[in-house]
Amino acid sequence: MNLNKISKPIKNEIEEFQKIFAGTLKSNVALVDLITKYVLKQKGKKIRPILVLLSAKLCGKISSRSFVAATLVELLHTATLIHDDVVDEAKTRRGLPSINAVWKNKAAVLIGDFFLSKGLLVSLDNDEFEFLKTTSEAVRRMSEGELLQIQKARNFDATEETYFRVISDKTASLIKTCCKLGALSSTNDKVKIEKMSSFGENIGIAFQLRDDLLDYTGRKKLLGKATGNDLKEKKFTLPLLVALRNAPAKKSKEIMKLIKSDSSKKFDTVYYFVEEFGGINYTIDKISHYANLALDSLAHFADSESKESLTELVSFVTTREY
Repeated sequence: MNLNKISKPIKNEIEEFQKIFAGTLKSNVALVDLITKYVLKQKGKKIRPILVLLSAKLCGKISSRSFVAATLVELLHTATLIHDDVVDEAKTRRGLPSINAVWKNKAAVLIGDFFLSKGLLVSLDNDEFEFLKTTSEAVRRMSEGELLQIQKARNFDATEETYFRVISDKTASLIKTCCKLGALSSTNDKVKIEKMSSFGENIGIAFQLRDDLLDYTGRKKLLGKATGNDLKEKKFTLPLLVALRNAPAKKSKEIMKLIKSDSSKKFDTVYYFVEEFGGINYTIDKISHYANLALDSLAHFADSESKESLTELVSFVTTREY
């Protein structure tokens, strides 16, 4: 299972998208061109444009509007990644030094703003106001989700309900937007648009659950993201929240004290705690639950190559090791 196989029905369209995306970034400022070329070298999985184009093809035909939608979401997604690296003081991104590591924070923030403004202009220049409204709502949710997570990490008072609100806002909102925009670009059928929105929301939640699980169970080095990062940042993800809820109160208090400490050797202790008190298995069950909800949304559509690819994407997202 890999993304090349999943994106096979839109192979030519993905190549076309990459040309359009690169063309969108051209500037009259040499430093901007230098940094954007560097960004293009950081080859990501392109899950978001793949989702836009597969959703468009599933609901109708890929059109010029579909490419506008794919470019918009990738511009905004890239802007958030660049800004996140500044906030997190990240040194690498996709196996290469991050923008902030190479050009420092000021240039990184400004180039993130450049990507954001390009996303707005792509929408406005093509009179795609509904695209812009939908995506702006996603960016608002992403920002609020991140800030809520910071608040709960500081107060050490996260709950499972809060956790799902956070991941729905900070991750699922943009993936939902990808699927919705793809559908909007190729159909006026409200049921199809709603089904694809629901698909995106649920696959987005499953994606983040898998990411949070991998922070405990390990991941391939190519991601450049070490196991235990969430714990270092005192993020209360589902595996830990469930274990704290299931464990005897005394044991949970001991673990909370360890988490609040600055000990560099706490990960192994917390990992075994999370595993012993059901955090790992509970999270795996939740991943399966949201994957099935995503598949239920696809059941509305007739069989096609695009439907098969989106079905395989659910499997990819929920079983990936990186």
